[in-house]
Amino acid sequence: MKASRRHTSAAQMVDRSRTYTVEEAIDLLQKLPKAKFDETVEVAMQLGVDPRKPEQTVRGTVALPHGTGRKVRVVAVCQGDQAREAQEAGADVVGFTDVVEKIQGGWIDFDVMVAAPDTMREVGKLGKLLGPRGLMPSPKSGTVTPNVGQAVREVKAGKIEFKIDKNANLHVPVGKVSFAADQLKTNSLAAFDAVLKAKPSSSRGDYLKSATLSSTMGPGIRLDIKGIAALGK
Repeated sequence: MKASRRHTSAAQMVDRSRTYTVEEAIDLLQKLPKAKFDETVEVAMQLGVDPRKPEQTVRGTVALPHGTGRKVRVVAVCQGDQAREAQEAGADVVGFTDVVEKIQGGWIDFDVMVAAPDTMREVGKLGKLLGPRGLMPSPKSGTVTPNVGQAVREVKAGKIEFKIDKNANLHVPVGKVSFAADQLKTNSLAAFDAVLKAKPSSSRGDYLKSATLSSTMGPGIRLDIKGIAALGK
């Protein structure tokens, strides 16, 4: 498919022969020709781990200081006082068996599910539907918890989950092009810090092999990983 004139113009502004500091990359990204919508800014990383080995899976969460810039639709599966707390925390949908049945019927109009531990016998029935979409709650991501209200507030405030794919690549949204440069920097560094701290103990050699910053419709800007890698030391 032929690249648009906007994308071609943006690509010409990026020097492929060099790497950029996080500050330089953000400054350049915000000077690139804009799309007709507020693009998401994302950091992508290539990690030096073997995803085929369970002990080298990289997965975790990060609370972005300035959020993602997008409205996150949260479903809370709980009952009693926990349901009341979830509603007060801003959950978009709160329920138990009614929510499970609705999802079994094909409804998946949400971004994150938070569930109380005592509901997991029913929620577990949704594994084949939600698992492939990355929507299944889990204790590791903090979305299966007795503190449902707190979990909902954290997700609404910008807490997101990250996980490597089968090629050891990892993508983390860190805001919108319209964010202030300092907000994008703070969010990006928080994301890198969380990923570096999630390094498996069995990982050997270079853990962070490469990293790029890009907007939804823009070219990737290669980052200087030396300074970033130092965050984890």
